[in-house]
Amino acid sequence: MYSYMKGELVEIVEDKVVIEVNNIGYNIYIPTSMIDNFNQIGQTVKIYTYLYIKEDMMKLYGFLTKDDLNIFKLLLGVNGIGPKGALAILAVMTPDDLRFAVLGEDEKAIAKAPGIGTKTAKRLILELKDKLKLEDAFERKMEHVETEQANAMGVKSEAIQALIALGYSSTEALKAVNRVEITADITVEELLKAALKQMAFPF
Repeated sequence: MYSYMKGELVEIVEDKVVIEVNNIGYNIYIPTSMIDNFNQIGQTVKIYTYLYIKEDMMKLYGFLTKDDLNIFKLLLGVNGIGPKGALAILAVMTPDDLRFAVLGEDEKAIAKAPGIGTKTAKRLILELKDKLKLEDAFERKMEHVETEQANAMGVKSEAIQALIALGYSSTEALKAVNRVEITADITVEELLKAALKQMAFPF
């Protein structure tokens, strides 16, 4: 029914967020691992959604990427795993981690999810191993790595240009930026401040 929702984040409550779209607030249940991605009330967010309907229950589940959503749907197809169990698995494992765990028949890794025992983990592996390919797992993993590397390079480039604009030479700017540990979520401003600190710049 819904492919995704894009609207204003108005509330964060443990395992769900409230998104306002066209003056309607939607309760969307998400993996707890996603909570850190919603850090500013009022920000515009896009969430890929799945509407789960069973008897007298109707709930929306949301994910940051289509890949997360597709893995959630696969998990729902496993006998004995409902939305709560699927969210629990995605709260402790990324889609890539789950692919490698299934293909490597690592039931212990899957059983670490709350409410998922070894028996259920083995059933999950049995039912999903033919639906997942090792080539896809490596391909998606490399796509994520390449995206992170590209983002890091973009941030580094902007920080270097900013330092050059402040009067530093390109060599000084490059050395200062390279001394800073680059994380996946570092911003240009954070990198710039750290680089300036490396150069003992008073700010």
